[in-house]
Parts: sequence; structure tokens; C-alpha cells
Amino acid sequence: MSSTAGTAPAIKVFPAPPGLPDPLPEPTVEELRLETVLGALSDPLRLTIVRKLLLESEQFDHSCGWFGFDRPKSSLTHHFKALREAGVTRQRQYGLERRSHVRVDDLNARFPGLLDLVAAWTPET
Repeated sequence: MSSTAGTAPAIKVFPAPPGLPDPLPEPTVEELRLETVLGALSDPLRLTIVRKLLLESEQFDHSCGWFGFDRPKSSLTHHFKALREAGVTRQRQYGLERRSHVRVDDLNARFPGLLDLVAAWTPET
């Protein structure tokens, strides 16, 4: 993993639009465990997903296709599920599409500074 340097870039947070579907099952804030969150973030693709959501979001939540990864859908589904089950992201079902966003407030409340580290991380090229 690349080192971090300087200050973290600004994390984008969008207000929740009205009429959202209920989120898929996820741990509560009190159930978030550091080892589980770090385990989910230990995979470079999942770390990239979270970093992209934090820094490049264009709206409240995004579908898998927005990321532009050249990976099989089953692989991406696995990674998004791992992030949701760890409590890093929240997913909602919109018809056949699942859309994700980072649980910024919940993670900052439970693990202050963690998302700043993710945002400051520089992926290897």
C-alpha cells in the first residue's frame, strides 16, 4: 500500500434525497468493529471503492457501473457486500440496481480520522 502524505482531500457528503428505499441489512453504529472495518478496507479494490465514493461522488449514492471497473459483476457484488456487511457503506435497492454511499457520519463517530486516512491514501499505479 502506498504511503499517505500531507492533509486529506476534502470528503464529499451529499444530503439524503427524500423518498429513499430502506437500506439493506447492515451493522448499527454500536456494532461497528474496528477489526471488521479494517478487514474490509484491507483489499485494494474495496479501499479504492471507498476512496472514490469519498472524493469523486457526483450525487448521494452510486451504482456499481459508475466506478468503471473492468471486473465481473459477481466479483464487484462480493466487494460491495463485504463493505456493507462491515458497516463501511450503506446500500439501497432501486429496482434491480443497488446503489452505495459511505456511512461517513457513522464511521466518523465510531472511528474519528479513519476516513481521512482513506481519503489521503494514494493507490499504487
